[in-house]
Amino acid sequence: MADSHGGANGTTAHTEADAHGRAFPPFQKETFASQLLSLLIAFVALYLIVSRIALPRVGSLLDARQNAIDSDLAEAQKLRDDSSEALKAYENELAAARSRAQAIGNETREKLNAASEAERKRLEERLSLKLAEAEKSIASTRANAMRNVRGIAAEAASAIVQRLTGVAPDGKSVDSAVDASLKG
Repeated sequence: MADSHGGANGTTAHTEADAHGRAFPPFQKETFASQLLSLLIAFVALYLIVSRIALPRVGSLLDARQNAIDSDLAEAQKLRDDSSEALKAYENELAAARSRAQAIGNETREKLNAASEAERKRLEERLSLKLAEAEKSIASTRANAMRNVRGIAAEAASAIVQRLTGVAPDGKSVDSAVDASLKG
């Protein structure tokens, strides 16, 4: 058992000693030149792949994206200008419509004022005719009433004088006394 232990320990110890004795491969002087050559070949290959294949594709994608952005901005500006022109046209039409509506309103108001003025004049003429007729009627009624009042006053005066004096007065003197009383 001791041999197997010693043999096993001896092998393990030998491997560890070998591992400690050798340096890390990139730091070994014997492989340094070949590693530099491999690195140079890999770098040149990577540079050629990137510069010939990847960068032109990325550049064309960037150019295409920039062109798309520029065309979108140009289209947006065109649409903005179109909408501004449409808005100005709308505002002009709205102002013209308001102006026309105001003109129509003024014209209608003037027509209605003229019609109401004409109707007022017709009514005034009719009323003045009716007023003149009423004044004539009142004047004739007054004249009739005054004649009746004169006659009634003459009869009453005659009756009063006769009762008071017992003698019937003369018709001419009663008429002149009533006329004098009505004038004053």
